[in-house]
Amino acid sequence: MAPGVTSGPAPPPSGPAPWGGLAVWSGAAETGLSVAASCRSAPRQAAWGSAGEARRAGARYLCLWSSLSGGAAATRTCGLANPAGEVFAICGSCDALGNWNPQNAVALLPENDTGESMLWKATIILSRGISVQYRYFKGYFLEPKTIGGPCQVIVHKWETHLQPRSITPLESEIIIDDGQFGIHNGVETLDSGWLTCQTEIRLRLHYSEKPPVSITKKKLKKSRFRVKLTLEGLEEDDDDRVSPTVLHKMSNSLEISLISDNEFKCRHSQPECGYGLQPDRWTEYSIQTMEPDNLELIFDFFEEDLSEHVVQGDALPGHVGTACLLSSTIAESGKSAGILTLPIMSRNSRKTIGKVRVDYIIIKPLPGYTCDMKSSFSKYWKPRIPLDVGHRGAGNSTTTAQLAKVQENTIASLRNAASHGAAFVEFDVHLSKDFVPVVYHDLTCCLTMKKKFDADPVELFEIPVKELTFDQLQLLKLTHVTALKSKDRKESVVQEENSFSENQPFPSLKMVLESLPEDVGFNIEIKWICQQRDGMWDGNLSTYFDMNLFLDIILKTVLENSGKRRIVFSSFDADICTMVRQKQNKYPILFLTQGKSEIYPELMDLRSRTTPIAMSFAQFENLLGINAHTEDLLRNPSYIQEAKAKGLVIFCWGDDTNDPENRRKLKELGVNGLIYDRIYDWMPEQPNIFQVEQLERLKQELPELKSCLCPTVSRFVPSSLCGEPDIHVDANGIDNVENA
Repeated sequence: MAPGVTSGPAPPPSGPAPWGGLAVWSGAAETGLSVAASCRSAPRQAAWGSAGEARRAGARYLCLWSSLSGGAAATRTCGLANPAGEVFAICGSCDALGNWNPQNAVALLPENDTGESMLWKATIILSRGISVQYRYFKGYFLEPKTIGGPCQVIVHKWETHLQPRSITPLESEIIIDDGQFGIHNGVETLDSGWLTCQTEIRLRLHYSEKPPVSITKKKLKKSRFRVKLTLEGLEEDDDDRVSPTVLHKMSNSLEISLISDNEFKCRHSQPECGYGLQPDRWTEYSIQTMEPDNLELIFDFFEEDLSEHVVQGDALPGHVGTACLLSSTIAESGKSAGILTLPIMSRNSRKTIGKVRVDYIIIKPLPGYTCDMKSSFSKYWKPRIPLDVGHRGAGNSTTTAQLAKVQENTIASLRNAASHGAAFVEFDVHLSKDFVPVVYHDLTCCLTMKKKFDADPVELFEIPVKELTFDQLQLLKLTHVTALKSKDRKESVVQEENSFSENQPFPSLKMVLESLPEDVGFNIEIKWICQQRDGMWDGNLSTYFDMNLFLDIILKTVLENSGKRRIVFSSFDADICTMVRQKQNKYPILFLTQGKSEIYPELMDLRSRTTPIAMSFAQFENLLGINAHTEDLLRNPSYIQEAKAKGLVIFCWGDDTNDPENRRKLKELGVNGLIYDRIYDWMPEQPNIFQVEQLERLKQELPELKSCLCPTVSRFVPSSLCGEPDIHVDANGIDNVENA
């Protein structure tokens, strides 16, 4: 039995407490509050456990009655599985509730079954008169890996309201409507969990580069195929039953997803003959497991036209063959991502009739860091006027028609944009050779060298940033790759030499986090190598860091140094977005896409080729939204409202955004953020919208400051903003939540 959970008969309420209510009963205890927390769910198993012992001791009780339907709507539109062993739990702001650490949360035990719902309870000791905040979640409490070791917790769904549930137990008897699981103050906000201790394997079949299935048998050369994946692991005894205990072993889970321009589908089950492979559709299988090297994955292939039996009398009409993959093959490769080619064996003759190309990624939990449940902004976006975002800080200083006056992606450039009212500053992050996250746009740079006996002292050598240590990036004479095309290379090198540290390129991510004010938001673009459809790679780099290691270092740097700063991640690589979403639960992600472009070459990844499929991908991965190319949005303005109708936030980027008339149109169309160059050309020095909102909050909290704050604000913003808080906030007013 979990710590803090006692057994015995449930205490009778002093009056009728409705389902979805919260009741507190009074006793004689003076030193603390004994809390019997309970909630209702769909019927699943027998009941046991209650708060009887504390009741008999004369303590106070807090009973949380929450009607939790097993069919509650999920944030991610998928079939909602409800496997045996899954429990509800409470995590909150005090020691008794785990101090927001889900590993120390209190699991609720089912107490009785009414046929329509099930009551879950736990008894918790709380301090009297002290406000406690808490959230419900559901998931697994797993058996410890070692005897006496800590149990591990897997979170499937959790409540992520900006303001969590709260209670300050003062009265002798109070009843509070605590609502349904996921619904607080009339708003439903549930989010999927993140990887805490389990591993996720993603297997994908798609036509990005070539058809995934190749058949050599002449009869099937022109056939289209359906595929079904079967997952097998260690067998369990047939007579295994759910026992009255919190701790369980995790069952392997399989989820099938189909992503296209028009929609995405997510299922926990497959048709008997699987789903059809289509050139414009991305098929993905997601497997969560505690044993990533102990699975057998079987692909069964069927002809698309099932009216004609390939094997007469076969139990599975149209069955063509089978391919088998052992997960240990992936584990032994040591790679986070790759492509495997598997032979397809005929069902009867067991001869090879073709092959299947399987794209995979392995997502591991973030090591050395525990994500808590105090707050989450992964799917939160406060309604505001469109935000101005400084591109690479004060702007592109290397490749655009009108160059910024401050060198891009330096602390000086970021500070310049922030001082001119940028709500966010956008910059690019990747790793040095010694794994230090650095801020720089390109994957390569130029190293200056001097030839012997040469009249021209400057020779440039292009080198990947990942081949230089952080100290080398600080000390060597380096310049941008555009210097290779410059007529005066010496001048290009001299321009980048500057003794003032804030103007130096390659600042570390930690330096940037520590140098800029916390009320300046960061849009952190995580750089990764992208392949074009013609086969070319960014920076001519076809190999890069291990993706898990790469992200673990960057994410830990951000999570440990972000403070109260607003942060949004983004990336052109879809797998980077997926991994960031699965590895942490705090910050949101935008999927960067160029869509259909006449400026940039088409990318290999099918998910990046159009803005509509980028939306479908963002919906499937439960991302905050997309960051679309302005060129595509101006050509297809309906994309903006389409994204909003799908619950997505939409930013825009690109040289076309530098045109003030285009920005005006985009703001009218409703984009949430505009990333553009030289923000100092269009906005005077002024506080950003977050600083103005903070001043408004102070005016509301301290009315005596209104007369002295308004003149200060009016120096930087239009007078209409002073004394008009509704312009800055949504219709519900300002919420006093940090980082909102």
